[in-house]
Amino acid sequence: MMPGDSSMASIVQRIARQALITFRSPPRFGDEPAKSFLENQNKLRSLMTEIRASDLQLVPRRSDDIPSGLPYHDPPVTYMHICETDQFSMGVFLLKNGASIPLHDHPGMHGMLKVMYGKVRISCFDRLEQTDAPPPATPHQVGSLRRSLLRSTAEFTEESGPCVLSPDRDNLHQIDAVDGPTAFMDILAPPYDPDEDRDCHYYKVLAEGEVKTSEKDKEVWLMEISQPPEFWCGGEPYPGPEVCL
Repeated sequence: MMPGDSSMASIVQRIARQALITFRSPPRFGDEPAKSFLENQNKLRSLMTEIRASDLQLVPRRSDDIPSGLPYHDPPVTYMHICETDQFSMGVFLLKNGASIPLHDHPGMHGMLKVMYGKVRISCFDRLEQTDAPPPATPHQVGSLRRSLLRSTAEFTEESGPCVLSPDRDNLHQIDAVDGPTAFMDILAPPYDPDEDRDCHYYKVLAEGEVKTSEKDKEVWLMEISQPPEFWCGGEPYPGPEVCL
């Protein structure tokens, strides 16, 4: 049988196939999503809601587990590559107890994140038009300041639905492991590519720039920074079903 053509295909294969359909022609920043895109995105969201760690042959880790083949001082975060096309990339991030993926952006990209085990706290930000004067900063910092809105901070487990981002909404986020190791499946569309102006940028919140705009939202100033030295990401083999596209 052809991969992905049978009802017996793994859920990982079905997710990859649906991602390929969904992100063939995604809306760009500022565009109104077409009805067909929203319908396909909802199908992808439903499939992502169903998937569990066992479907990827992932075994939940304990705080004292060290992945085989990694040195004792292993990275706080590792990545399992599943597949990648020009339209999207798919893989699994694994965070040690207390680890964080720092606040970062996804320029012009869509994304969907689903926890496989453990718990994560995700803080999501929107970038705003830069109309107000920034907070006091040294001359070399002014160009790296970004006016943003803290849209939400929420915790996700394997029982939660996916966390979704778009070029316009929740495009910047920080991900923290809560109460132990955690892993989540991640789809980005299109993949990061510095040659296409889709490089990953890191930020920190300037406390002196915070402005409360409502009970839920908070306007903040973010400063672009180098990759924090306490964060780096290693690689691990993906143990689950093969994906063919």
